[in-house]
Amino acid sequence: MKRRILAIILLIIGITIGIMTPVLAFTPVGASLTNGLGANAPTATPTLIPYTPTPPPKPTPVLTVVGKPPVVSAKAAYLLDASTGNTLADVNGETPLPMASTTKIMTAYIALQTTNLNTLITVHQDAINEVINNFGSSAQLHVGDTLSLKDLLYALLLPSGDDAAIVIADGVAGSPANFVRIMNSVAFRLHLYQTHYINPDGLTYYSDQAHTIPLPENHTSAYDLVRLAHDAMQLPLFAQIVSTVEYTLPASATHYAYTWINTNDLLSATALDGIPADVYPGATGIKTGFTLEAGYCLVFSATRNGHHLIGVVLFSTNTLYHQRFRDAKALLDWGFGLPMRVPGT
Repeated sequence: MKRRILAIILLIIGITIGIMTPVLAFTPVGASLTNGLGANAPTATPTLIPYTPTPPPKPTPVLTVVGKPPVVSAKAAYLLDASTGNTLADVNGETPLPMASTTKIMTAYIALQTTNLNTLITVHQDAINEVINNFGSSAQLHVGDTLSLKDLLYALLLPSGDDAAIVIADGVAGSPANFVRIMNSVAFRLHLYQTHYINPDGLTYYSDQAHTIPLPENHTSAYDLVRLAHDAMQLPLFAQIVSTVEYTLPASATHYAYTWINTNDLLSATALDGIPADVYPGATGIKTGFTLEAGYCLVFSATRNGHHLIGVVLFSTNTLYHQRFRDAKALLDWGFGLPMRVPGT
């Protein structure tokens, strides 16, 4: 009996729901009831955040090439805006040529990144023989002297000591031959595909006693060399050394006293050969070079008005010592004088 009553009650409830649902949903009475029920319910108000696009960065004006670079005597020349990586001048920049003592940029670059600057290295006879046998430039090192790598880098880059190059190669790699293998490996890693080394100093080696038949030489291109110089100038000590005019090392218990003067006349206040120096305001380095085969070479850098330029001249005649500096000055003056424009305008 109770089950029957429960069933009847549930049936009545179901019929009531079935009748009331359409009434609530589809009649004005139902609408007013449902609105009344929800009258006190909070209404969600969407918050609209206005979209403000990020403005694109304002284009920066850069040195922009207009016209042609000055005529220089060098077989190859290159000028780079080191601040932007833009090429400003390229004269036979991809032509492989001997580069003489500009080779020492790579020697210093490797030594600075592989060996502790306080490492003590002893001068052996092979370093002195390099100068004597191949008509090299000398830092006047003495056999038996022991110097720090840091001091030897000044001996390498200021007076362009071929003896210092051999001492560094011995100290860093055990022998010049081992060091040269590292040089060529690093050149490949840096994508300097027009560059090859046979020694750490850039001297020409010969296959005969009369020094008339040169062996395959150190060679590079102005393009490769300016890129290497740009990388080297990122090393603070390298940049400091190549901008130094004179470095004095007092005598100690392990070595003689030395004074080394930079061969770069763009920096030097006093010319070494009695001719007024080609000092260039803002010059910051880098390296000279000369052999009969390479002629007079120069890797140079300077800053002006916030711009940093790096350049190269290879074989800037093989008879006029100062012409490479004049070529460099002409390129720098032209480069710094270029207009500042937004790229693409």
